Amino acid sequence: MVSFQRFTLTILGLLVSSSALAHSHGHQMTEAEQKAASGIFSDGDVRDRPLSNWDGIWQSVYPLLQNGDLDPVFKQKAQKDGSKTAEQIKAYYTAGYKTTVGKIEIENNVMAFHDGDKTTACEYRYDGYKILHYASGKKGVRYLFECTDSKSAAPTFVQFSDHIIGPRQSQHFHIFSGNASQAALLEEMDNWPTYYPEQLHTHQVVDEMLHH
Repeated sequence: MVSFQRFTLTILGLLVSSSALAHSHGHQMTEAEQKAASGIFSDGDVRDRPLSNWDGIWQSVYPLLQNGDLDPVFKQKAQKDGSKTAEQIKAYYTAGYKTTVGKIEIENNVMAFHDGDKTTACEYRYDGYKILHYASGKKGVRYLFECTDSKSAAPTFVQFSDHIIGPRQSQHFHIFSGNASQAALLEEMDNWPTYYPEQLHTHQVVDEMLHH
């Protein structure tokens, strides 16, 4: 997995709002869900979630960024932001999306990470959630999981962020993973590999980012 550094929170509002992409895909969001997806919610409304909320086969969007397929998304973000160029925003997302894990499979509490021709897997147990308060005034929730097999080469600690704060099937997610500790991983803000359902074609992923 990739190494972790700290990130500038100045653009976090852009990430939160754009990534709230939303979860209108597949079902109608309530007003509360829409606000939560944008980083506005009461701490008391956050609920535990099982790993099954992320079941499925997921593709990294990093190759799409590298191929230039996401350039229209960055141009749109630059137009909305007004203070950053599309190139600056692309650089930010390049650091955020960067990963060598092209595919993740999740089923029956087991996560399998496909890194080129190498696959590592482990069964994970739920380790609670952490509410993060950002300088922008927005908030986020990370759901924490820990590998149950000390001999596994898969990441010991995994955290999901998908702009959802209660039990519901994920539509896309950012993932944080490492072997030090959950606390150390919570400090990671620069690199958040992002995954969408594998069955989506490139144009569908781009459409999700542009219109939701």
